Amino acid sequence: MPSIFTRIINGEIPCYKVAEDERFLAFLDINPLKEGHTLVVPKLEIDRFFDLPQEVLSGMLPFAQGVARRIAKAVPCDRVGVSVIGLEVPHAHMHLIPIDRMSDMDFAGPKLMYAPEEFAAIAERIRMA
Repeated sequence: MPSIFTRIINGEIPCYKVAEDERFLAFLDINPLKEGHTLVVPKLEIDRFFDLPQEVLSGMLPFAQGVARRIAKAVPCDRVGVSVIGLEVPHAHMHLIPIDRMSDMDFAGPKLMYAPEEFAAIAERIRMA
């Protein structure tokens, strides 16, 4: 059964897309820790991050770098943090989170709530940055 991320990649489930190329997709996390919290996923469905083929893994960081630079321009923050946890969805992915302090990346903390139009506006600001 395809992961929820594969279903997003295939267009079966909508997302707030930030960036895409032939190998990767970046979209807003719908349970964000901070405004602009973005997920970067390879289009190849593999559960564990370090099980990705080397050519996919080596291409993912430059793709994420471009997304992180746009996030930093679009969302006020000190820096963009990166986290690879991989327990939530059985599809390799990384989190890009605008942060000002370490506690901004506390996944056990409260999540933000946005209306669909707010998510759409945030994604548009990042895409245009």
